[in-house]
Amino acid sequence: MKIISMIPARYSATRFPGKLMQDLNGKTVILRTYEATVATNLFDDVFVVTDNSIIYNEITNHGGKAIMSKKEHDCGSDRIAEAVEFLDIDVVINVQGDEPFTDRESLSKLINVFKSDPNKEVDLASLMVHITDEDEINNPNTVKVIVDNNNFALYFSRSPIPYPRDKTVDVKYYKHKGVYAFRKQAILDFYRLPMLTLEASEKLEQLRYLEYGKRIKMVETDVQGVEIDTPEDLERAKKLWK
Repeated sequence: MKIISMIPARYSATRFPGKLMQDLNGKTVILRTYEATVATNLFDDVFVVTDNSIIYNEITNHGGKAIMSKKEHDCGSDRIAEAVEFLDIDVVINVQGDEPFTDRESLSKLINVFKSDPNKEVDLASLMVHITDEDEINNPNTVKVIVDNNNFALYFSRSPIPYPRDKTVDVKYYKHKGVYAFRKQAILDFYRLPMLTLEASEKLEQLRYLEYGKRIKMVETDVQGVEIDTPEDLERAKKLWK
């Protein structure tokens, strides 16, 4: 089984433009993320795939591997799909460019999902983290996920799910970490299928997979890290890196 990692990286970002080129204790965020992914030693290859020459040069000038997108893309999955279409691979893991605290243990759990799935019943795998903070549960920037008894995703939302109508029920809330593992065919299918209403409403690309009947196996991890979406996140990351 040939497994690679792709790190989609666009320069523009609505909440924090140019965030991937911000300094994180001596190196840019995107370079930190790339190096952390390579350092796991889990992949046959690791690439940054980008639409921007600044990011492309940042990676290649430091000895890394990068691919320039040929088309404009609305989401990271589309960007990866274009890049892997003609590559001889089985599984590709999408590591978000703004997650420099990517860790080996969590990625290894995702890979094991496919290694223990001989009948190829799983189309995708992704990570979730148990959260208890009320502000985080209610924050629309924190994507929540609910799963069935076998940890297959039922739904993702920016809203608190499930809604706690009965507060006596001991409900666990899970944050979705934007690290995906795809079978190659699943991501190519995604690339060719049009966006439907749930994805358009929530602005969550993972909903397209569910709307078209793909199965997403969720894997729990306790590694929280910091996703750098705002300048405040960057400051937290700097403190955590030390």
